[in-house]
Amino acid sequence: MTTQVDFWFDPTCPWAWMTSRWMLEVEKVRDIDLTFHVMSLSVLNDGRDLPEDYREAMDAAWVPARAALLVEQRHGSEKLAEFYTAIGTRFHPGDEPKTVETLQKALDDVGADADIIDVAQTDAIDEDLRRSHHEGMDPVGDEVGTPVIRVNGMSLFGPVISPAPKGEEAGELFDGFVKVTAYPGFFELKRTRTVGPIFD
Repeated sequence: MTTQVDFWFDPTCPWAWMTSRWMLEVEKVRDIDLTFHVMSLSVLNDGRDLPEDYREAMDAAWVPARAALLVEQRHGSEKLAEFYTAIGTRFHPGDEPKTVETLQKALDDVGADADIIDVAQTDAIDEDLRRSHHEGMDPVGDEVGTPVIRVNGMSLFGPVISPAPKGEEAGELFDGFVKVTAYPGFFELKRTRTVGPIFD
């Protein structure tokens, strides 16, 4: 029986990127229907009192999130997954700057509409972005970030992993994730991160 998995990400977050690569591995070893969706760390942190450097990062994160949502709206969820791979590869393992120029390259990589980059630099779709964000985030609350995964109608933040497991190891981690999401009284597991994102 196919398991529906919905995954919310902000394109600028390296931890969401790591988890997304795990989910693509899970697709190879488990019967899942994986759909990517856009959340926004900028929306999540809008109006919050933040340190100056993080505020600057959140201000810069609006355009990538808008661009991703526009790809989904114009070209569908499969193209969104392609775009996420393109922009994530550039932002994270590629360590390219999170600029309009890098976004344009990723949009070109997947053949997205030429005007997306222009629209993404306005607030024209911010209402839609907030709607997509809240669809993913409201079930888990505002004390977490990205990624959020919904399995069989139950949502959790995370998992935060590094490096992303591959093959059957990826499948086994997913099996465990499904089991904890199935229990409505489950809220949190955590330990201190001892490594950064390991891109391999």
